[in-house]
Amino acid sequence: MTTRTIILNGGSSSGKSGIVRCLQSVLPDPWLAFGVDSFVDALPARLRESDAGLGVAADGTVSVGAEFRTLEAAWTEGVVATARAGARIVVDDVFLGGAASQQRWQKALDGVDVLWVGVRCESAVAAGREVARGDRVRGMAALQADVVHEGVFYDLEVDTTHTESLVCARTIAARVR
Repeated sequence: MTTRTIILNGGSSSGKSGIVRCLQSVLPDPWLAFGVDSFVDALPARLRESDAGLGVAADGTVSVGAEFRTLEAAWTEGVVATARAGARIVVDDVFLGGAASQQRWQKALDGVDVLWVGVRCESAVAAGREVARGDRVRGMAALQADVVHEGVFYDLEVDTTHTESLVCARTIAARVR
């Protein structure tokens, strides 16, 4: 079977988006990128800071409500429909629910060949990137660095702590069938 979908999971500021851009460069065929950040940006403003939508506490803790989950499910189905329609896709996500988050994707992707990739980064390094970015609540990266991987299985893991995005992308590309 031919790989049509790559799912990258890692905490905030772990380097997923950089890897996605590099993958689009090194893979021979065109791959469309879908990221959870784009989904969050597409939410109505009232859902970006509410109990029903997405909440980010002062310490970086992220909570999601029922309306967020409903829209996330629709977004996921749309992304998967793109793959089923013949496009190659790479998804940049943050499995806040660990294994439960992966199970939601698995259910939607039933029958699609997927390469599951864990993107790891030491929490101190991710926290430094978070500060440099300036668009995240401080503490989010450290809180997510390990929890997003709990109970999740991968075909491949990369670690951006000391490895550049391009090297990680080449490692992933070598596993694409």
